[in-house]
Amino acid sequence: MLGFTLFSIFAFRQDEGEPKKWKMPRLHLFPALPADYSVPSEAKVELGRYLFYDPILSADSTFSCSSCHQQEYAFSDGNMRYSLGILGTELDRNTPPLFNLAWYEAFFWDGRASSIAHQALSPVPNPIEMGLPWPDAVKRLQRSSFYTALFNKAYGRPLIDSSQITDALAAFQSIIFSQDSKYDRVLRYEDYFSPLEYEGFQIANLQDRGDCLQCHITDAHALGTRGGFSNNGLENASQAEEYSDPGLGQKPNGDFNGWFKIPSLRNLAFTAPYMHDGRFETLDEVLDFYSEGVLQPYNLDTKMQHAHQGGVQLSEHEKKALKAFLLTLTDSVLVRNPDYANPFR
Repeated sequence: MLGFTLFSIFAFRQDEGEPKKWKMPRLHLFPALPADYSVPSEAKVELGRYLFYDPILSADSTFSCSSCHQQEYAFSDGNMRYSLGILGTELDRNTPPLFNLAWYEAFFWDGRASSIAHQALSPVPNPIEMGLPWPDAVKRLQRSSFYTALFNKAYGRPLIDSSQITDALAAFQSIIFSQDSKYDRVLRYEDYFSPLEYEGFQIANLQDRGDCLQCHITDAHALGTRGGFSNNGLENASQAEEYSDPGLGQKPNGDFNGWFKIPSLRNLAFTAPYMHDGRFETLDEVLDFYSEGVLQPYNLDTKMQHAHQGGVQLSEHEKKALKAFLLTLTDSVLVRNPDYANPFR
């Protein structure tokens, strides 16, 4: 542990009294970063990375953020429909991946958190997730000379509170960028789509074929989502009470029962199962759903313009082509990037 402590304290220099900023990657054909995004310091990122992987923030010191958000699965909990919390209890929804969060305006499937730091407040004290009240988490870190040194480096004082902990966690998560898939290389003129992949790209962006562009943009920027929320016809509710999960409807902002955050199309090869409840085990099942399984609840998103016929009605060849394109958004660099890896290994 001493080696980590010395590295964390001395590896980050300051220029003229200012903390050294994290070196941002070159983001090709992404939207401009939001005006309120501030590139974090290296010290905050490194502190946040330690906290993300350290089980010190769980009740029995066996469970960390990375227990459910694993790098090898693009920071989702790959192959798990519902993650298991500290008590072995299933969580309520499928664990979303963590990448390109800097552009998101809301977090969790139901949008109840307004920032990455706000999102980080919830899992630590949640009794079925990490189960550690914030005052106890703060006391643990304050007793650690390792962490007081890191907090001193990041914030200029060794005193620790929950806002600094969540700020550091947010700093680390905010620099997890997915931007080196085959799709990205094609956009940078470093690679080419195969004929089948290019056909799938066209299908995705034609309103009378795949119609994916309504929610999952891939022809104007590289995020793979327009952001926001949608009711995509998973349940055939005729009134609010019939939804198994109200989603965005939990917030007092109108009738948005059954609406959930629109995820990115990136890294689908790593993030199965799919949807907020993980109901689809494979990408083929997802394509079958959008092709001929879309239902018509009373408050269906109007962007689901083919719902009246059950979906976009793709042929088997079109599904094959669309799947080939979607898999070009797989970023194998992300899941091996040492900047995002467990620092304790």
